[in-house]
Amino acid sequence: MATFFSSSGSLVSSNLSISLFLIVIVSSALSLFTVSAYPITQPYYSSYQYHQLPPGVTGPESLDFDCNGEGPYTSVSDGRIFKWERRGGFWREFAYTGQYRVRALCDGNRYPALERICGRPLGIKFNKQTCDLYIADAYFGIVRVGRNGGAATRLVSSAEGVPFKFTNNLDIHPDTGVLYFTDSSTRFTRMDHLRVTSSGDSTGRLMKYDPQTGEVTVLQSRLKFANGVVLSKNNDYILVAETGANRVMRHWLSGPRATMTEFFSQVPGAPDNIKRNAAGEFWVALNNGRSTPSFNSGETIGVRLDEEGRIVEALHGNGLLESVTELEEKNGMFWVGSNVVPFVSTFTV
Repeated sequence: MATFFSSSGSLVSSNLSISLFLIVIVSSALSLFTVSAYPITQPYYSSYQYHQLPPGVTGPESLDFDCNGEGPYTSVSDGRIFKWERRGGFWREFAYTGQYRVRALCDGNRYPALERICGRPLGIKFNKQTCDLYIADAYFGIVRVGRNGGAATRLVSSAEGVPFKFTNNLDIHPDTGVLYFTDSSTRFTRMDHLRVTSSGDSTGRLMKYDPQTGEVTVLQSRLKFANGVVLSKNNDYILVAETGANRVMRHWLSGPRATMTEFFSQVPGAPDNIKRNAAGEFWVALNNGRSTPSFNSGETIGVRLDEEGRIVEALHGNGLLESVTELEEKNGMFWVGSNVVPFVSTFTV
């Protein structure tokens, strides 16, 4: 072992210097490995399209296609649902969630304080068998609209005696019609959504609603900002995004682990809605939480998870898309939701 004397006269082992050097090298290598552990895809700039919402309308939170494959439909900030008419290339009003909604007051509303009156639909999902549209409205709970649209009917607004405070997202079992949905907090409403994360609130719940019996069951509680939900391709488990913990959890619905909730994936940002693609993988939107777009070119807007929870791809925002709430991949095209912008974006990769 070679040794030398320091300027102070103390004997220092060269092994120490070598060890520190190796630590730096290994740490750098691990950092590089972490960055390149999965590919980051940049959409083609030329493929971006912006489907402008009607004047004054913002915040296309969630998207879905109806039982005939038409749409998409989207939920917006003033309490309405709009349908994209492909032939004409415009958005048509389809439905609204507020029972006592005043059009003169609500149309084009962007003020959170009016959402209690006008409604704020978040997650939307069609029952592909009945063609009914089910909506998670942040203030009115789970509501339903028939295939012809119009006013929504409130179905349920509490579970186990605890009112919903911040109903957020939902998915529907294709065979049974049972709804799986989230209530982000039992303490804060959507108007105070920043306080859900800043306070460390963990009162979010994952629940199911059976339209046949009207029964609501709490499947998992103590979630940190329970957000997006999606069923697996075999419907044997459901994923739920914990925005406050930057992770995705898995709740088993059948099989030997039925009723168990377990960790599924840690994601590099705040997860919002989750969508399953045709291959059975999951696109998790990563919402930067800003109230206005920053157009930061360095942000990833979503990650694709395989069925084991591994990140296999990330999508870059290209400085064009911010506050992304949902990534719907359909026929080679991505439809992008956001809670702040006045348009629905599309792009290809």
